[in-house]
Amino acid sequence: MIHLHGKKILFLSVSFFNYEKAIVRRLSELGAEVDFYDERPSNSNFSKGIIRFNKKFYQLKIKEYYNRILNEIQGNTYDFFFLIKGEAIPSFFLEKIKERNPEMEMIYYNFDPLKEYPDLISNLIYFDKKFTFEYNDSVKYNLNFRPLFYLDEYENLNLNPQPPHYDVVFIGSAHTDRYIVGEKVRTIADSLNLRSYFYYYAMGRFAFRLKKIVDKHLKEFDISKVSFEKLNHHQIIDFYKKSKAVLDINKPFQHGLTIRTFEVLASGRKLITTNSDIRNYPFYNSDNILVIDREDIRLDPEFFKTDFKKIDPDVLYKMSLDSFIECLFGDSQDDYWNAFRNKA
Repeated sequence: MIHLHGKKILFLSVSFFNYEKAIVRRLSELGAEVDFYDERPSNSNFSKGIIRFNKKFYQLKIKEYYNRILNEIQGNTYDFFFLIKGEAIPSFFLEKIKERNPEMEMIYYNFDPLKEYPDLISNLIYFDKKFTFEYNDSVKYNLNFRPLFYLDEYENLNLNPQPPHYDVVFIGSAHTDRYIVGEKVRTIADSLNLRSYFYYYAMGRFAFRLKKIVDKHLKEFDISKVSFEKLNHHQIIDFYKKSKAVLDINKPFQHGLTIRTFEVLASGRKLITTNSDIRNYPFYNSDNILVIDREDIRLDPEFFKTDFKKIDPDVLYKMSLDSFIECLFGDSQDDYWNAFRNKA
């Protein structure tokens, strides 16, 4: 495991279901001194929306926020600057912190396709090490390829196995065609007498109703089936404990694997996924992973009758948060993650 004892890290990240807090905690446990800031000035639905769709209308707020950060870290010396995603971060801030810390290594990670967020591309020039979870982006933009990770709590789920209460569970945000695909899976599961549970999450009623107007996929969404309460990791783990298999529905234009993929497999639960690119990963095993076509969904009843096949411990470790940190702050893992893909 990489040692970061005595290293000082300035870490900015988009807020993503408290995973950023888990990363801060682990970096600190490894001996680093971490100064963390949310990379958005605010996480209100309004702020998120305006940053995503046209942040030039929010420039004054962004400038004030980043100048405040610069004032707060005045005089601090850092060994690393670490940014995850960077929807709001302005170029003047990146230039300024590098000017103050010329020896500092600047590390970037993105867990969304750049075609969905093209504004992020211009900031890549400021970074020494650049990583993406999207293989196609790694090729197109000459980035290092590193998939996401799971937290230890999910692996520990295997310590107390119990008979499954559900055959299929889905827990995820309401976006793109997830509802359409999910409801088709639910219907097929019912026809096969499979027990299912679906939890669609949205950030707020107003924002969801607004998105329904502009997103053709969401127009079909039955709002009575949407929850506006976010599940925490303990609640999600509790559902996994009761599940035989978990459904993962990726965005139609996304090939990088969701963080849910790693959590499900680490917890020893079977995975049903619409992402066919999973076949190009070292942990792919058809006994554990059922790939479905979102345009022609079929569930194999036999998939639910067999037990999960344990993942090799070395492969499982590569999927972990510790390995993720080792990759970003140490040696890249492109050879490992690309090896199976190049054979396919």
